[in-house]
Amino acid sequence: MKVIWGNEIVDRNKVTIDFEDRGYQFGDGVYEVISFYNRTYFCMEEHIDRFFSSAKKIEMRMPLSKSELKELITDLLNESEATDGYIYIQMTRGNASPRDHSYPSQDVVPLLTGSIAAAERDTDKLKKGIKTTLEEDIRWLRCDIKMISLLGNIMLKHEAHKKNADEAILHRGNIVTECSSSNVAMVKDGAIYTHPDGNLILPGITKIVWKACAEQLNIPVYERPFTTEELLEADEVFCSSTTKEVMPVNQIDDKVFELPESGSLIRLLQSCYEKKVVEQCGDLTN
Repeated sequence: MKVIWGNEIVDRNKVTIDFEDRGYQFGDGVYEVISFYNRTYFCMEEHIDRFFSSAKKIEMRMPLSKSELKELITDLLNESEATDGYIYIQMTRGNASPRDHSYPSQDVVPLLTGSIAAAERDTDKLKKGIKTTLEEDIRWLRCDIKMISLLGNIMLKHEAHKKNADEAILHRGNIVTECSSSNVAMVKDGAIYTHPDGNLILPGITKIVWKACAEQLNIPVYERPFTTEELLEADEVFCSSTTKEVMPVNQIDDKVFELPESGSLIRLLQSCYEKKVVEQCGDLTN
């Protein structure tokens, strides 16, 4: 298996990570996940922009340009036999000794790693939806940075899994923020509501796509905070992420949501989203 290590593509068994790498010791790093269909990346430009933005927010210098990174991840995909799936790329601040909480000098070189995973679209869940739970958002206050320090997200996802749910919908007090690994939105009276971008949520790339779909379909979108009470009274609820696409929610705790046979805004968004994938990546066969 070929992977990215530094600025090269190497065999995975050649990779070594120093135990003083700040990603290992502090979770000091950022990451990105980019889907590909038919061996073509979807929304690569937007994901690369967010990757660089996350690095800038933690004052991490990038050892390569955007065009160099695009070329590198394209070369890795060409080395892979996967048709559909995603690439995970990660940048840590690098090795610094002795261990110190302060940012090291700019002489420390950040370390880029990346790998390809084959994955088929979960068309069954995209049709039937997923079960979710409501969980208190215990994470820090810079959720806009796509950082590798994900213990809070992991703990909340685990709480959902203990309740036989696929995802946790998070709230601070009674204000809904996002999910443990995706954004969340609700439909009410023909309009879509979702938490505004800011420090409390990750600015989702898939969210950008479905918002463009909503505009194309003349569906109003209101980016404003809403409560857990409003969420439970919604007509429809959906999560969105690179790997989930536009994913219907069929249950929140004990509240069941039935997707209407006709007039479902989620179905309209899904159809539009798929068309945008086809425009960039070619026909979806599964």
